[in-house]
Amino acid sequence: MPFSFDALRRRPDLEGPDLLAVDAADRLILDESADARAQVGDDELVVIGDSYGALTLASADAGGRGIRVHQDELLGEEALALNARDTGLEESFVSHPLDTALLTGARVVLLRLPRSLHALSDIAGLIAVHAHPEVIVYAGGRLKHMTPSMNDVLRRFFTRLDVTHARQKSRVLVARGPHDGAEPVPESAEVDGIAVRAFGGAFAGASIDIGTRLLLAHLPSPRGGEAIDLACGTGVVAAALATRHPSLRVIACDQSAIAVASARATAEANGVSDRVSVVRDDVLRGQPDATASFIALNPPFHAGSAINEGLAPRMFADAARVLAHGGELWTVWNSSLQYRPALERLVGPTRQVARDRKFTVTVSTKR
Repeated sequence: MPFSFDALRRRPDLEGPDLLAVDAADRLILDESADARAQVGDDELVVIGDSYGALTLASADAGGRGIRVHQDELLGEEALALNARDTGLEESFVSHPLDTALLTGARVVLLRLPRSLHALSDIAGLIAVHAHPEVIVYAGGRLKHMTPSMNDVLRRFFTRLDVTHARQKSRVLVARGPHDGAEPVPESAEVDGIAVRAFGGAFAGASIDIGTRLLLAHLPSPRGGEAIDLACGTGVVAAALATRHPSLRVIACDQSAIAVASARATAEANGVSDRVSVVRDDVLRGQPDATASFIALNPPFHAGSAINEGLAPRMFADAARVLAHGGELWTVWNSSLQYRPALERLVGPTRQVARDRKFTVTVSTKR
């Protein structure tokens, strides 16, 4: 009996028609890889980029065991864990960072194609250097998010690349014959006196986006000895704060594994890693109530490829929980999103500090 996807849960913080627990690309990857998956032994199957567990759990239901899984988003890991518990398959897989242990000896890799070519290069290079010489990679996605450049990236690391027929606006690239593998190396740049480091897929890459530039231009000296860089991305704000204020300690947090690795590399490159603690966290879940005096935030408004305006208010609410009375949340946001009413409601009195043709910087004081 085919695996039933009906009970799979999505991330609990997201809503929207494009945010499905399983889509046509997942189904096509599973169909194209079925024969290969049936021939591998335990610990020889790897799944990368599985949004909510459809690829992992369907493979486990078909008999796969010791499946190694990497998901960039922490909430994706948690959704997979919940779905595994609901389907009784929680013992069939192990979550890993994107590292050597994830891929050593892998014979079949199921990959949801990332949007970033740099991220795809990082993944493909790691597969080529550590997987079994006869590894087969099934890399799939929705046609609207795929480009011919993805084929070129895979051809840099694999001798043979086959392209499946499209089905339900999805396609799979099948790669064999790994060669010239390489460990991921972050992009590097010096921008406005800050050393920026970015692994593939990190927001804005090795640059500083214009919203963050506006925020950095107006951030004051934090009161107290500690600040938080929420949704830190590559850690530019955390590094800038720590560099400007030599006695300040900064907590930088993001739920993306790529962001966390990039922020650690950025802190190291700026010589402030002893005062910048980078953590992978769901918003500020790991921080206690009413303890912070200063939080900086450039909130994301995309979940994958979909715009989702519910992300920022969830961050505002958790920032309000963590801020002590009188603490400040400094936020930069795309002016068209009109976040000020939400900041007033969830945090407290909010005033505009700066505005350009696209972005607004505000400071909200915890009431």
